[in-house]
Amino acid sequence: MRLVFFILFTLLFLQAPQSLNAQRIVYSDPETADTRRLNYEIIGKVGGKFLIFKNNRLRSWISVLDEEMQPLGREDIGYMPTNEKTLNVDFFPYADYAWMIYQYQRRNIIYCMAAQLDGNGKRMGELIELDTTHLNFASDNKLYAVVSSEDRKRIALFKINSSDRDEYRMTKLLFNEKLVPMGRAEVLIPMSDRGDQLGDFALDNQGDLLFSRFLRSNNDNITKASILVLPSSQPRLLETPLPVGENGPFLDEIKIKVDNVNQRYILASLYSNERRSGIDGCFFYVWDKKTRQPVVNLLHEFSDELRQEAKGNASTRTAFNDFFIRQIIVKRDGGFIVGSEAYYTTSRANNWNRYDYIYGSPFMGFNNFYYSSPYFNRYWWGVPGGRTNTAVRYHADNIMVQSYDPEGQLQWSRVVNKTQFDDEVDDLLSFNMMVLGGELHLLYNQQDRRDKLLNDFTLQPAGELIRNTDLKNLEKGHQFMPMRGKQVSARQLIIPTVYRSYICFAKLEYN
Repeated sequence: MRLVFFILFTLLFLQAPQSLNAQRIVYSDPETADTRRLNYEIIGKVGGKFLIFKNNRLRSWISVLDEEMQPLGREDIGYMPTNEKTLNVDFFPYADYAWMIYQYQRRNIIYCMAAQLDGNGKRMGELIELDTTHLNFASDNKLYAVVSSEDRKRIALFKINSSDRDEYRMTKLLFNEKLVPMGRAEVLIPMSDRGDQLGDFALDNQGDLLFSRFLRSNNDNITKASILVLPSSQPRLLETPLPVGENGPFLDEIKIKVDNVNQRYILASLYSNERRSGIDGCFFYVWDKKTRQPVVNLLHEFSDELRQEAKGNASTRTAFNDFFIRQIIVKRDGGFIVGSEAYYTTSRANNWNRYDYIYGSPFMGFNNFYYSSPYFNRYWWGVPGGRTNTAVRYHADNIMVQSYDPEGQLQWSRVVNKTQFDDEVDDLLSFNMMVLGGELHLLYNQQDRRDKLLNDFTLQPAGELIRNTDLKNLEKGHQFMPMRGKQVSARQLIIPTVYRSYICFAKLEYN
């Protein structure tokens, strides 16, 4: 009897990981209007249905899909002006409704409006005017930026007037999840140096807005930086300088992540020991909200062993010169996971240059008298220098994932070797890193003869890397765009695909 029990237990144990990692993929059918010219946004799962915003030229609509990715309806957005210039649309989904916040220009006025949508994409109630701004010029960029907190109970709308080059004026409006106003604040942001710029913006669960300000002269490294916090309780900026200077370390690009559980702000950047030189490691600065003091301030230098593992076609010394931080995931204990990737371009006309790519970021420009906010609701995968007529090949190679403890000490590093390239566009390249059921999944395409097949790796909490078996239902002809995928529930992702000349959407579900 004991032997039978032992055998049954062993069989169940061996089968458990397979059942936990079992996946199912369901595809939507191509629709006539969903061509490669389609602009789209995966809104999320609302009322048990999947909503996807679509725009093709002057027409905008919302497609409603069921659990089998079959169409349930299509709701035209007739209340969004078609004869005016629509500048931007943002979505914030909840269990039973979603907010659509959009801005458009009519004559010399920018309107920022909100519409509440139900699970069928239909508008609930009247349109809400959140704010207006008078301009003396026609705007081509969005004026307002919108950010939400991690728990989605706070939404902040802000704009920055940069008519005074030495002192920007920020206006912030704070709302709750029902878009009930919770306060308005206007503050001045000192911009004392000619090369000062503003970086990532984030909102914590209490409604405090934080962002970085840094000095980067002549497309060079960051030699001066601060973290600025605008508390929801007072209209006064709190500024904390970061430990960088003319003698180093020289920062690359500052990423910000909020740790709401431990009320900390995490700042991370790749750094160099010498100006405009190779990448030497990672810089971490963690600011405690309660004490208003840094609790982590360190440089983590990459080891020779890690360089050897991650170098790809580069040398050991230049192994990380093409790497960029793509994502930061916060752990419950206050630690964090950093995902980076090697990304570069090649062409006959120009040599690849990291400094032209990252330091020429399009979000650092001006829109006459209003700052074109660097905040963007996705990562900037970007195009170096913008689109040109020159043939460009995009490369996305090795991924590096590192786990750090609450004190910023390295726990483990893992390198996933991959080689990706495509001509003219990079939609099918790069990767997505998502937390699913307590595991970290890395999703990316890998070339297999003429097809690009979706690969799935799982990272366990201790750093063990497991390559999952081939995903089921990988239908021939569908090319995945994993970096544009969105997690819509605890175990479901919606990933856009290219099918012939159409844009489709696939639901990837883990049991």
